[in-house]
Amino acid sequence: MPSKLLKSAEIQQALTTLPGWAHDGDTLAKCYKFDSFREAISFMVRAGFEAEAMDHHPDWSNVYNRVDVRLNTHDAGGKVTAKDVELAQRFEKISWVE
Repeated sequence: MPSKLLKSAEIQQALTTLPGWAHDGDTLAKCYKFDSFREAISFMVRAGFEAEAMDHHPDWSNVYNRVDVRLNTHDAGGKVTAKDVELAQRFEKISWVE
């Protein structure tokens, strides 16, 4: 069953609880900056467990201490859904940086 698309107002409301996240095109996006490569990779491993538990996987990249995350839902045409908001919230709960 496809995920329900969120309207722009719903996305903006969700962003009020997601510090540093932005609605960028058809994604929710955030750049996490850690103190080291080791911290960045450890965040990615822990975040990967959250993503796998939801069967919802981010588009992300890592360069040294930075992890760039982009979320959208493929079965909703690559648009933002409640699944993206929930995964962003889970990432925020486990992150120790803004």
